[in-house]
Amino acid sequence: MKKINFGLCGASGRMGEEVQKILSAHKNTSVYAPSSRGKWDERKVDQVDVWIDFSTPEALQELIKKTKKTPIVSGTTGISSSVHKLLRVESKKRPILWATNMSLGVAVLNESLKAMKAIAHFDFQIEEFHHNKKKDNPSGTAITLQENLKKAVGKSLPEPLGIRGGGIFGVHKVHAMSDEEVLTFEHTALNRAVFAKGAVMAATWLVNKKPGFYEIRDVLFGN
Repeated sequence: MKKINFGLCGASGRMGEEVQKILSAHKNTSVYAPSSRGKWDERKVDQVDVWIDFSTPEALQELIKKTKKTPIVSGTTGISSSVHKLLRVESKKRPILWATNMSLGVAVLNESLKAMKAIAHFDFQIEEFHHNKKKDNPSGTAITLQENLKKAVGKSLPEPLGIRGGGIFGVHKVHAMSDEEVLTFEHTALNRAVFAKGAVMAATWLVNKKPGFYEIRDVLFGN
């Protein structure tokens, strides 16, 4: 495999540290992480083949501004509609993959929600649990699940229930309920490495793609 030069935005955060651990186990890679103080080495920036971003909405905008046409995989959540629009516009110039959750299991869960169309007359509720330091509530993952479930069942749904406590990495549940039965889809993240591995897999996949806006499902199912 050709050597890949990764750029990492948000390297000092929890997810950034996990990504560095994953990449350090790959021999044919190098990693450039800009200073958290905003200092960028333009020579090293030009050598990056693909960026992985787990930062803040503000840092993500700075990354887009600084990196021209290099592919970006971003797992930054809590972004505004204007930043999301910026990602869409930027994807016309280069490949952009943005996902609220980089887990491959969550990608499969989202895909499986299409089957809920067959029981659209049921009642539905999405429930999620995260650690007590997570700021956005409901989580970006819960919002994505909600959007996909709405598309499948074609009706409005109650807002996701978000619970914050302890050190929970992430639990997401989709309940489908009738008078006679209850069906529950559940995904549990056992550690942060699952998101880092998904992001590295996505970045390796994205590096030679054409400009466009991609999702984590595209890595598994195509687009």
